[in-house]
Amino acid sequence: MSTIVSSNFAKALYPGVNAWYGEKYNEYEKEWTKLFDSYKSTRQWEEDVGTSGMGLFQVKPEGEAIQMDSERQAFTTRYTHVVYGLGFVITREMFEDNQYDTVGQRKARALAMSLSQTKETIAANVYNRAFNSSYAGGDGKQILASDHPNLAGGTWSNILTTASDISEAALEQACIDIARFTNDRGLKIKVMPQSLIITPDQEFEVTRILKSTGQVDVMNNNVNALRTLGKFPKGIIVNHYLTDTDAWFIRTDVDNGMKYFERRADEFTTTDDWDTENAKYKATFRCSFGNTDPRALYGSAGA
Repeated sequence: MSTIVSSNFAKALYPGVNAWYGEKYNEYEKEWTKLFDSYKSTRQWEEDVGTSGMGLFQVKPEGEAIQMDSERQAFTTRYTHVVYGLGFVITREMFEDNQYDTVGQRKARALAMSLSQTKETIAANVYNRAFNSSYAGGDGKQILASDHPNLAGGTWSNILTTASDISEAALEQACIDIARFTNDRGLKIKVMPQSLIITPDQEFEVTRILKSTGQVDVMNNNVNALRTLGKFPKGIIVNHYLTDTDAWFIRTDVDNGMKYFERRADEFTTTDDWDTENAKYKATFRCSFGNTDPRALYGSAGA
């Protein structure tokens, strides 16, 4: 266990230091809450179970029985909650002798910053791994794939046929693809794009694409169809924890999609060790992030 002792902060024991830096910076506002819907949990894990739905009506010949159909249990997604924690220990001598507020409260603020960015990183990693087959969901496929299976047979896709960097044409095709989503039995469902999730590297280009009144980089006086149709009512979401600079994502209005379960809220505690007289500070939280219905997300890994 690493303990903060006097020698770790020798300059803190004497007057004369003008400022301490490197610990406190401005932070971005909480971003993960725009990537997931939040739920509370009181169990070790949570499960979401799908159903297959029913097919189309069949012709009933005169005098013959109506054809019967049934629903079946479909894919199951489990959210297993994980505990995350970090802390630090300060000797009583360090706490007594330091001439500045370089320990205790300052370190507690640094711990809070570490907690918030840990949660941001965990959340963003669900998106960072959305194209990675090593992170399979309930249907055995990664969140974004061209061959999600239907229990009733066949497959469906929530990615572009040809991976593409973000562009006006790519976003229009994505909206068309989302409008063609069907349920497990192939029945058409109304799914609407809600927000466009991008990296800071794409912000300027996306602003030109979605905020211009006319079509981008076209001499004709064509309208900007994406803007005119209001295809992204919840706007552009810039996330600073996404790692692939040319990947982009669209959240849809499908229920039970990108989900966050809070099993234990952020918790900060302190205690004193009787034997050593050291002061101990720690923070923990317990949660899970994931996806249930892949129709809640559409994306491209970039060209």
